[in-house]
Amino acid sequence: MHGRGNQGGGLGFGPPFTPPIVKKLLIANGIVFVTQLAVPSFTDLFGVTPLLFWQQGFLWQPFTYMWLHSTHFIGHILMNLFVLWMFGAQLAMAWGPKRFIRYYLICGIGAGFFIATMPYVSVALGISSPMSLRIPTVGASGAIYGVLLAYSLTWPDRTIMLIFPPVAFRAIWLIPLLFFMTFLFGGGNVSHVGHLGGVVVGWLYLRRSGDAHSLLSFEQIKYRWRRYRMRRRLRSIQYEEWEKRRRENDHRYH
Repeated sequence: MHGRGNQGGGLGFGPPFTPPIVKKLLIANGIVFVTQLAVPSFTDLFGVTPLLFWQQGFLWQPFTYMWLHSTHFIGHILMNLFVLWMFGAQLAMAWGPKRFIRYYLICGIGAGFFIATMPYVSVALGISSPMSLRIPTVGASGAIYGVLLAYSLTWPDRTIMLIFPPVAFRAIWLIPLLFFMTFLFGGGNVSHVGHLGGVVVGWLYLRRSGDAHSLLSFEQIKYRWRRYRMRRRLRSIQYEEWEKRRRENDHRYH
């Protein structure tokens, strides 16, 4: 991804500076990943497994799972750490290390409780089988999605440029686009509940603390929708004028 700030108007890749708190998070995740490779049982013990958390007292799991990643697909940890560096560094610079790490942990732990609880709801509704209660979940994605939400609400008008596919959009649409892409291409091993949990907890936190400059409210959604429709009408009018001038020029040459 590329990000374009409000100052300077240029296109840049990544943050200009990586705060120490983000460096520590990157290193901690890397150390835990190496530990997982060396001790395979580490993942089963510290990932979130609904049955172990609610029925066998593994109460640490909503905290510890967020430091672990899949050892079968290295892209899992690489993507999470890349996004943490890309967006978390800028948020940490704006907020300061204490506020940033508090928010990061709250989003990650809150998403862990979602992951531990929602399978029981699905089983009760007949959507999932009881076997889903035994499936462990690992990854920092809940905390990462919380960071992405805070970034998109703090700088909603910044331009984000995806490398693949090459699409540019405003930061306020980052979370909806990521949900769409993960549902479309994520496959069965993606914890959509964890992603949603990080976003919900992050939104509630930001709503209460007011850390973000722009909160996602119903009024703002209506405002942005009206602005989007106005822009579409304006582009349509501009296109019609361009077509009219083109036809006039064609008649002039014939």
